[in-house]
Amino acid sequence: MAAARKAFAEKGFAEASMDELTASVGLTRGALYHNFGDKKGLLAAVVAQMDGEMAQRAKAEAADAGDDWEKLLAEGVAYIKMALDPEVRRIVLLDGPAFLGDPAQWPGQLSCLESTRQSIQKMLDRGVIKAVDADAAAYMLNSAAMNAALWIAASQDPQRALPAITEVFTLLASGLCQRPQ
Repeated sequence: MAAARKAFAEKGFAEASMDELTASVGLTRGALYHNFGDKKGLLAAVVAQMDGEMAQRAKAEAADAGDDWEKLLAEGVAYIKMALDPEVRRIVLLDGPAFLGDPAQWPGQLSCLESTRQSIQKMLDRGVIKAVDADAAAYMLNSAAMNAALWIAASQDPQRALPAITEVFTLLASGLCQRPQ
């Protein structure tokens, strides 16, 4: 996995050679295919690993953000900012969707969606956010963060794109909140 991650980050999925990869870790191509099915299966495993790391990192960065609402916003912004990381950009945000399909259907994203839904439901129960459907709100917030990250990854100038998209993400999300921002 570590060798694949390195190869995918440096060369991209399409250009990464499975023969070079297996030789670098002393495995046969058969062992690779036995464990991952094919090169795309290996990419899916690397993306899943990275997606999980990204979710943990976003939660950790938001841990001191204040109340539940501020934490939820901070997690979204932290996720968006990860699009500046070259490894995340290449593997998760550019090659992942190109070769694995819709990121909203990836297991890691579905897990994040459920976590967001639970957070929203708690805030709904406490009257922190406006009365909305928790599933719809979670889907919209997660989709907004993911698409913001995808937009940055595809941008010619990601550093310049980041402040604009995080401002819009925050403004859009803040429309849910009951209290003055």
